[in-house]
Amino acid sequence: MTPFDKNAPARIVRRAVPVIPAEMASFNPNLAAILVNRGITAPQQLDASLNYLLPTDQLPGIDAAATAIAEAIQAQAHILIVGDFDADGATATALCVRGLRAMGAQHVAYTLPDRARHGYGLSPAVLRDWLTEADAAPNLVITVDNGISAFAGVAAAQALGAQVVITDHHLPGEALPPACAIVNPNLSGSIFASKALAGVGVAFYVLAAVREQLTARGWFTPSQPRPNLAQWLDLVAVGTVADVVALDDNNRRLVAQGLERIRAQHCVPGISALFAVAGKDPRHATSQDLGFVVGPRLNAAGRLMDMRIGVACLLADDPSEARRLAILLNEINQERRAIEQDMLYSLQKSGQSPGLNDLNIPRPAHPEDWVVFDKTFHPGVIGIVAGRLKERWQRPVFVFAPEDASQPEAWLKASGRSIAGVHLRDVLVAMATRAPDLMSAFGGHAMAAGLSLEYRNLPKFRALFAQAMAQHAPKLPDQAVIWSDGELSALELTPQFSQTLHASVPWGTDCPEPIFDNVFEVIARSPLKEGLHWRLTLRLLVAHQGKPSTASPAEPVAGIWFGIGDQLPPGRFWHLAYRIGINHFRGQETLQLMVISGAAMPEAAAH
Repeated sequence: MTPFDKNAPARIVRRAVPVIPAEMASFNPNLAAILVNRGITAPQQLDASLNYLLPTDQLPGIDAAATAIAEAIQAQAHILIVGDFDADGATATALCVRGLRAMGAQHVAYTLPDRARHGYGLSPAVLRDWLTEADAAPNLVITVDNGISAFAGVAAAQALGAQVVITDHHLPGEALPPACAIVNPNLSGSIFASKALAGVGVAFYVLAAVREQLTARGWFTPSQPRPNLAQWLDLVAVGTVADVVALDDNNRRLVAQGLERIRAQHCVPGISALFAVAGKDPRHATSQDLGFVVGPRLNAAGRLMDMRIGVACLLADDPSEARRLAILLNEINQERRAIEQDMLYSLQKSGQSPGLNDLNIPRPAHPEDWVVFDKTFHPGVIGIVAGRLKERWQRPVFVFAPEDASQPEAWLKASGRSIAGVHLRDVLVAMATRAPDLMSAFGGHAMAAGLSLEYRNLPKFRALFAQAMAQHAPKLPDQAVIWSDGELSALELTPQFSQTLHASVPWGTDCPEPIFDNVFEVIARSPLKEGLHWRLTLRLLVAHQGKPSTASPAEPVAGIWFGIGDQLPPGRFWHLAYRIGINHFRGQETLQLMVISGAAMPEAAAH
């Protein structure tokens, strides 16, 4: 098994040209093919109107939850929201606090677990620590983005005299906690069509149902007006994209509506501030900005410090306070990047590369070594490192770190990331079946999973994981594959086509942003950031009878190739895989290609 070189050209595979339904015949043929290949076969699927959202009453458990919450609001009970320490949990927490207060709840508090002290979700320890700061015990506990396996946490809340409403989207086990209501699109027997609803999406649906309950009860008056919940769809959009859930029709509508509000600058001050500290203009926000700009800065707080900082930023109504917190989140994210680099550097063999993308970490030959552990690793960053290694090696990867740095050979935490064809949670289930005492806890889904185990069990985990990978050997690629939507013509390589493309739908998981491939002549290249990135000037070679040709040369176009370092292909002609976007600079809008991969073309083949 040869080492996998991230900088080696990936294999470009073009998607099949689909049959275009009659309803899509009026679309640009290239755009129509792109959409159909993503399951969008009718114009109605592109309609972002909230009228097309799935109805709330199809979500299992929602009526009981809405009743319990509406009664608590009317009774002015003490409501405690328990969130999660990621961006989905933070946005869901902020959404519920804002929504419940807008509906008239006067005693709404929130708390989130500390990753290191409490672990995941509602637990006795979370409640115990919150009570040390609280004025009164809660009458109602609402979980967001967690709770589906919180048996001990539900019992602890009930021991305080509180009812518990669980809102979650994670896969349930065979048994469910004894809460008074559980809302989850993935409950057994659920007919809700969007099983991929994020935790913040579930919370949005619950708030909508609560509002309808209160309306029916005559709760809203001129002095207590019925709130427009759509004003907080910016929070829903951020949490949905950041949690990397599938952007099905329903989720795309939620994200599209949130993006519309962000672009119109009608979002909460915290989101505006997070764009500002990242040097991004929210007027041109895309779903990629939510996933790579806003989401990581929120997630950094939960990884390294306290996610209550992130929630406070999203709850701040004073722009100056929102900016102060956004600056703090940005600084935490910079620290997270530094820790990530240090962890990756510790894995490299050469020890000589100056930049993250130049790290020389060849793929280990033996699957046991796709399970990575170091006593110095930070448990809050292992998921990101696992993702980096998965991309580099094109293999499922688990990265372990000590739960407590002072006891590196006691309990360990792991985060895993997988590739297409290997369902990571199913792998853990099979391992747990063979060795029931191996892990103290585990969970996840196809592409990501987490677990805890004792240090002494790490060799056994490695051995069982290697056995599982041997069964999946035929599914393990030896080269990265880039799925292309084909060539673009000179008429399509324009800012107008890029705008049409990005206005069609929000791109994301299961609705990936289009990638194209063409042969270009390289007119000029200049290094950025000490040669780690490159700015390119390219000219499309116009296709002629199925072959590239320099006849009728197209206008030059700008390109950026991030992280390629000194691995640029040789020669004048390159076959490139790329995404298209718009560069906004000093009021001007120009097309810019974001190069993903490429290889040199023999000069004779370009003529």
